[in-house]
Amino acid sequence: MQTNLADFIKGTTDGDEAEAILRACVHCGFCTATCPTYQILGDELDGPRGRIYLIKQVLEGAPVTTKTQTHLDRCLTCRNCETTCPSGVQYGRLADIGRKVVEQRVQRPLGERIKRALLKEALPRKWIFTPLYKTGKLLRPLLSHAMQDKLPASARAGRWPRREHARKMLVLDGCVQPAMAPNINAATARVLDAVGVQLLVAPKAGCCGALRYHLNDQDAGLDDMRRNIDAWWPLVDQVEAIVMTASGCGVTVKEYGHLLAHDSAYADKARRISALTRDLSEIVPQFELELGAKLRGKLTKKVVWHPPCTLQHGQQIRGKVEAILRAAGVDVTLCADSHLCCGSAGTYSVLQPVLATELRDRKLANLLATGPEVIVSANIGCLNHLQSGTETPVAHWIELLDQALV
Repeated sequence: MQTNLADFIKGTTDGDEAEAILRACVHCGFCTATCPTYQILGDELDGPRGRIYLIKQVLEGAPVTTKTQTHLDRCLTCRNCETTCPSGVQYGRLADIGRKVVEQRVQRPLGERIKRALLKEALPRKWIFTPLYKTGKLLRPLLSHAMQDKLPASARAGRWPRREHARKMLVLDGCVQPAMAPNINAATARVLDAVGVQLLVAPKAGCCGALRYHLNDQDAGLDDMRRNIDAWWPLVDQVEAIVMTASGCGVTVKEYGHLLAHDSAYADKARRISALTRDLSEIVPQFELELGAKLRGKLTKKVVWHPPCTLQHGQQIRGKVEAILRAAGVDVTLCADSHLCCGSAGTYSVLQPVLATELRDRKLANLLATGPEVIVSANIGCLNHLQSGTETPVAHWIELLDQALV
């Protein structure tokens, strides 16, 4: 794709990266076939190829309109198109660059600005979000149906293991997960404790940075990343890995090295952190034989696995969770169109509720068609979003292993 970037971005870090991505695109359209929003809306500008053209025009100096912003807002950034693309176009990075420019040029209506400001300020801060979430749970019967959907029942956290082990790993506590699903990290700690690994938490680590970064407050998102690096750095020589129990956080932390590459104070540290980062599904297979022996015959429920986009498209990890569960004797299956997004996508379900609900209902129809007793996934957003539309239990896959170890 030929490009002629405008002076305001030509020769900049973002401009050079965007130009390389645009030049890789051969506008073949394969990406369109796997784009969830294109499947619903049928508009070329609501598919990856159309959005790439819009971003190209913006970066070449064309007028930026509310219509441009709307089409970019509707993108889930699920990165399914990256998996499909034969040319290796890094659409997610291009979308971040394009949205940043559009956000600077188009002022949103006051209501939208307030909503986005609340999301950016409240969700990444546990000390704000946790009491708000607990209050919402108490007042749930009085809230609108849409708000009740955001507050499904969640399992309480069990005990955190107290034994010390020579083998140690760090885990990211995160921002919303400790309030919404506190048992996930506790279950991870218990499973790893059973195979001789101690899981540590750095108290000052928090939001991975994805939330504010993808809401176009990229400077604040980078600050969140720096804070995590500072919190983890004193421990990096003591641990084998930094474990991610939320795939949305994992894909972001694995990109710290790239996102902070031009920060001289953090570039080397960021690369080290990214190199240490592993999704939980990359850790557990090390202990497959030991866990399999402990768990076989104890997990009898029929399970359907929903792979989050941030795992299968963002991190390009496929097949690992199913293999772990099958090795433990679980009857696990995938549903039709398992490659498609469930509609959660970070704050997307709040900002684009109509599209998010339709995607959720389509996904649940396919999941429930397999006749599961439990739906399992690997990202807090997916878990919460799916549970809001079904009475069938939705859990993190590590919680299944944990339950069977009791």
